[in-house]
Amino acid sequence: MKGLYCQLAESNEDIKFVFQDKESVPSVYDHYIKLQVKVCAFSPLNTKLLKELNLQQDFFPIGREVAGVVLEVGPKVRFFKPNDEVAGILPLDCKESGLSDILLVHEHSLVKKPENVSWVDAAGTICDGLRAYMALHTHTHVSAETTVLVMEGANSFGTIVIQLAHHRGAKVISTVNTIEDKTYLEGLRPTVAKVINLSDGKVDLVDSCLEETGGLGVNIIIDCGVQLYSKEDEPVVKQHLPHKHDILSLLSVGGHWVTTEENLQLDPPDSQFLFCKAATISFLNEEVWQLSNMHQGKYLHILKDVMEKLATGTFRPQLDEPIPIYEASVAMEMVQKKQVKKKQVVRL
Repeated sequence: MKGLYCQLAESNEDIKFVFQDKESVPSVYDHYIKLQVKVCAFSPLNTKLLKELNLQQDFFPIGREVAGVVLEVGPKVRFFKPNDEVAGILPLDCKESGLSDILLVHEHSLVKKPENVSWVDAAGTICDGLRAYMALHTHTHVSAETTVLVMEGANSFGTIVIQLAHHRGAKVISTVNTIEDKTYLEGLRPTVAKVINLSDGKVDLVDSCLEETGGLGVNIIIDCGVQLYSKEDEPVVKQHLPHKHDILSLLSVGGHWVTTEENLQLDPPDSQFLFCKAATISFLNEEVWQLSNMHQGKYLHILKDVMEKLATGTFRPQLDEPIPIYEASVAMEMVQKKQVKKKQVVRL
């Protein structure tokens, strides 16, 4: 059985993605399901988190977002039967790659896929949908009276966040860094109330957002990373991101900032600023569901709701054309280096 694996290294640039042959799948037992994978999707690998959790392996499996058909179920499986169409996210400690033809998966990692949802859409949306729900419901409380700012909303995650926020009745503002992204988001209107193009450096993010909100600020901000220092001291890959002071200036009274910046540093004046506004900061880490089964029911409910919104057309994911399996290693390298905005999916 062949799958895609990587060797953990100190930096993303050193990671190599290779195909490896592994042992055949063992027989099903207890709550496990034998799954035939139809489509696998890629997300960047958080190597720092894996090392902190002591999950280092000689070769770490790649491709955890899968959709497929149930072939066989264990004696204690309650929610599935053979020939069910399912989708899910493989656990962090899974030993097999999602690009394997056959996988052994615990039933609590999967939900049923609606018949009118394609394999590609199911696998390509389930992780971004989970992150969007965390940002807008677990960490914040989006409603019809809120304004949501989505930084770089033209990527696969931002697109789902925008559509979910609009579905809940919120007013959505998004930033872009290219003319192509601006055209794409404007095509989503009325989902996006305002698109702010920061590519030429002539538009001020703070002024634009305050003007759009009548000077009150934004209730919910969801970033794709931030600058912590002056632009000259930041690496090139971060120089297009907003500065943390801009984000703080944009927050409304009682506002929420949901950040993906795991190394965020706040100085005492920043904390005082947040205190005066009674604002909060939350860290978006979707892996927390895999690290604790305390809220397993809520986790599965979110995945089911993502599938339902795909079925009803609430979500229109930003996916690239499915690629053949022999191009998977090249595609994953581009995903890891964040050189693509559309979700990369592999059809098996």
